Amino acid sequence: MINNIQVEICIGNIDDALLADKYPIDRIELNSALELGGCSPSLETLRYLKEKIGKQICCMVRPRGGDFFYSESEYLTMLKDAENFLQAGADGIVFGFLQPDFTVDSERTQKMTELIHSHHAQAVFHKAFDETKDLDEAANALIGCGIDRVLTSGAAVYPDILGGCKNIHRLFESYGDRLQFLPGGGVRIENIRDVILTAGSGQVHMTAKKMNEGGYLCLDEEQLQAMLKQIASL
Repeated sequence: MINNIQVEICIGNIDDALLADKYPIDRIELNSALELGGCSPSLETLRYLKEKIGKQICCMVRPRGGDFFYSESEYLTMLKDAENFLQAGADGIVFGFLQPDFTVDSERTQKMTELIHSHHAQAVFHKAFDETKDLDEAANALIGCGIDRVLTSGAAVYPDILGGCKNIHRLFESYGDRLQFLPGGGVRIENIRDVILTAGSGQVHMTAKKMNEGGYLCLDEEQLQAMLKQIASL
């Protein structure tokens, strides 16, 4: 923690995770394909990192980019991916299931959550939450499913997360004793202080990313240092 703020960073590859481990970060959200908004990492990536670093690692379970309406075969594969990650030591699973009417798919969400909790890990609903038609209805559905934490921009239009931080604060005030709210999606050097102060939920999710010469998004160490410095100055 920095100034009692839990800091989570979204990472897309092994080398960036090893780099992030050098800094006072609480959790790593491990992905692949950040260019698509983040997809499932490989199982061997997680296994390697669990041997090398001591930070909490929450694995994204998302088989593809695009919407969050999954076929039965995709859903069953996601359950198996989650189980494999959990058996390999994942500290949490990050996922999201919606119905075509943009409500939470409670049945699938609860089944995934039960699997995660059976391994004593954290169940995290990702920013699919922001696509729901009613944030309060969605929050209550997630509480009913036993979700531990939700990653959200407060339904702000990317990258204007500040536009949603008042929503996050209101949700935290209403449901924060039953569900954690993790502000994320558009957090930058210039707004991270305001995001933390306005949301008021005691944590923040960031990427500190840049496009590298290889044509994929990676961690920008200078940007990371600057963002952590902003948190330290609160």
